[in-house]
Amino acid sequence: MDIQFTEEQELLRSSIQRLLRDQYDFDTRRKIVATEDGWSRKHWSAFAELGLLAAPFSEASGGLGGGPLATMIVMQEFGRHLVVEPYFETVVLAGGLIESQGTDAQREALLPPIMAGEAIWALAWTEGKSRYDLNNVSTTAKRSGDNYILNGAKAAVIGAPWADKLIVSARTSGGPRDRVGVSLFIVDRQSAGLHLQSFKTIDGRRAAEITFKDVSIPAISLLGKEGEGVVALEACRDRAIAALCAEATGAMDVLNASTLEYTKTRKQFGVTLGTFQVLQHRMVDMFIALQEATSLMQHLNLTVAEGDPQASKLASGTKSKVGEAARFVGEQAIQLHGGMGMSDELNVGHYFKRIAAINIQFGDPTYHLLRYARAA
Repeated sequence: MDIQFTEEQELLRSSIQRLLRDQYDFDTRRKIVATEDGWSRKHWSAFAELGLLAAPFSEASGGLGGGPLATMIVMQEFGRHLVVEPYFETVVLAGGLIESQGTDAQREALLPPIMAGEAIWALAWTEGKSRYDLNNVSTTAKRSGDNYILNGAKAAVIGAPWADKLIVSARTSGGPRDRVGVSLFIVDRQSAGLHLQSFKTIDGRRAAEITFKDVSIPAISLLGKEGEGVVALEACRDRAIAALCAEATGAMDVLNASTLEYTKTRKQFGVTLGTFQVLQHRMVDMFIALQEATSLMQHLNLTVAEGDPQASKLASGTKSKVGEAARFVGEQAIQLHGGMGMSDELNVGHYFKRIAAINIQFGDPTYHLLRYARAA
């Protein structure tokens, strides 16, 4: 599959490519990750000025109406440059949930600051024993008058140290694994009783373990209908997987290109590596893996954009296939570069680490392969 982009989509892609080429090279990215904050507000503002933060949202919500295909374009280019700023967490996850589940008042109040680059969000849904199950929620929210009292813990919340607000899944009824009874809440990160322990992830980003002890939040902070949070999260997961797969193919594309260039110039036994037939075969296999992954990724994004009911099954199939392909390309790139492939000075190892992180977000390839098989 090869999507034929519209004039507006091509303009969006070329604008992102120009911005990142001029302002976000690998050395710049390394310096950003090495700072105490670990991300750049300057670049975040530049993304907002270019319209990237508003691109996926509908025109009715004040956005540019690009939908999932705009997200795909942005995420693929971000994957090529290893962008660490929380676009995925703020725009794709939180923004998507607010737009799909929020009341008119919530959308009017919360989406404009996101699109303007003034608010950073994170989605707190994973727990220590939940693995990848959206309905395995032990965190509780008990109604008390005009408030909910939140207690529990969330694990490995990506982007939480940077966030102003969180969207938190909590159980308002039912048992720990019941599909019904999970609700979503908007929580200020500075709320009393909320404790955040931040850490650096393998790919250079920031995440946190979060505990909630009698955190009081107003009832109007409920996002969507009470007890129906799993349905909302499932749709969010489909959008998330489509975006992550786009980012993965962007990273794979750079790994292929850099490895091909390296084998053309690096000499061994007096000849360039690219002259060895067995290594040529490896490069062909890497190219095929990229093309297959890109085709699947585009198909998924088109399916999500159309609102196809089969999108969830396709998302699992794509996540599994793209995950395996990305890992293969990353491993081959490191092997062909030799020991320097994992050095901090070379970008290859950094791309591989990002691919490894993507592979476990919202379910690893094995989890989604089994989920796809069960849906068959």
